[in-house]
Amino acid sequence: MNKIITLLALSILIISCSSEKEGNMIVQGNIKGLKKGTLYLQKMKDTLLISVDSVKILGQETFSLTDNVTSPVLYFLTLDGNTKTNSILFFGEKGTITIHDKLEEFGFNPKITGSKNQEVLDEYNIVEKKFQGQRLDFIKKDFDAKRENNQALVTQLENEYKSLAKRRVLFTTNFAIKNSNLEVAPYLALTEMYDASLKMLDTVNNSLTEKVKKSVYGKRFQEYLNDIKAAELK
Repeated sequence: MNKIITLLALSILIISCSSEKEGNMIVQGNIKGLKKGTLYLQKMKDTLLISVDSVKILGQETFSLTDNVTSPVLYFLTLDGNTKTNSILFFGEKGTITIHDKLEEFGFNPKITGSKNQEVLDEYNIVEKKFQGQRLDFIKKDFDAKRENNQALVTQLENEYKSLAKRRVLFTTNFAIKNSNLEVAPYLALTEMYDASLKMLDTVNNSLTEKVKKSVYGKRFQEYLNDIKAAELK
């Protein structure tokens, strides 16, 4: 009888353990000020945004979500607080990723650790924000010059803007090559090198490691290059 009870208890334990969601990526953290709502862990599948895990927040500010990552890709930590929906965008990969944020500034400046790709993306974004600031300055100066009908200044600003665009794409190219062993490299090539020459894109692609070339973004980048080359042959 005792053996039967023991076997029954073990079987219940096994069923209980197997029913728990397992994943090779754990996303955990704290959203200060969040007392009620639902956090969703989401990612893109083809052209659709799907939820892979979720947790209801009822009083606690901490959370833990999980998914199986076969290739590092961008994830969304989305807060549905009934009144509005906000998201934190981050690079997901195997291991434990920790995200700390505040409810009143959710998604604005989260602290994310545990993802090497995210760490490198954050490094890139620091410089990219400077380029964005300079572009905004050019837009304002160009607007003022056109309003004042100062054609000489308009021409000068156009040339300076072209120079800025070249510096930006050259920086992105070198940055991607420098980090060619990470999946963030083809991601940046796909999303930030839209004004780059085919030669620059090929240079980045040739620098990628075999592991990265076989990743989700590595394959998409190769397809993107193939499409460009095919279009040039028409």
